[in-house]
Amino acid sequence: MIELLVLDVDGTLTNGQITYTNSGDELKSFDVADGLAIATWTKKLGKKVAIITGRTSKIVETRAKDLNITHLYQKVDNKDEVLENILKEENLSWNQVAAIGDDLNDYKMLKKVGLSFTPANGSKYIKDIVNIQCKAFGGSGAVKEMIEYIIKEDGIEEEYVNSWL
Repeated sequence: MIELLVLDVDGTLTNGQITYTNSGDELKSFDVADGLAIATWTKKLGKKVAIITGRTSKIVETRAKDLNITHLYQKVDNKDEVLENILKEENLSWNQVAAIGDDLNDYKMLKKVGLSFTPANGSKYIKDIVNIQCKAFGGSGAVKEMIEYIIKEDGIEEEYVNSWL
């Protein structure tokens, strides 16, 4: 059973575009449906989520807090090493982890987890190694698709849906 989701940000939780204002502020857009699925996973099912990303952004920190994400690691070069530390802290095994990523900096981590995903617009090299290629693009429901796949496979679909009823 999956207990921890690991999410990349740019190209997975977002469409991968980064917009800068004239004053130098960074803008990102997140999918509301992804957010509801993550919030249900954390707040209603009591499961864990980690964001491990190669960039640093105050926006990502705000989004993680909004969604009750307990583990946030930014400016990470070696994602699988960071994830290994999370597993020790949470007393979990690699098989209890599902991760989604879209590019080469996610490769080693995706090879190690129990269940791996990439958005429809993920890199060819990542598509070649993951368990599941989402139909949805990054920033457009790929994370929701991942969560819905997991809850069905783990037999907790009814609990997931009924948590809002």
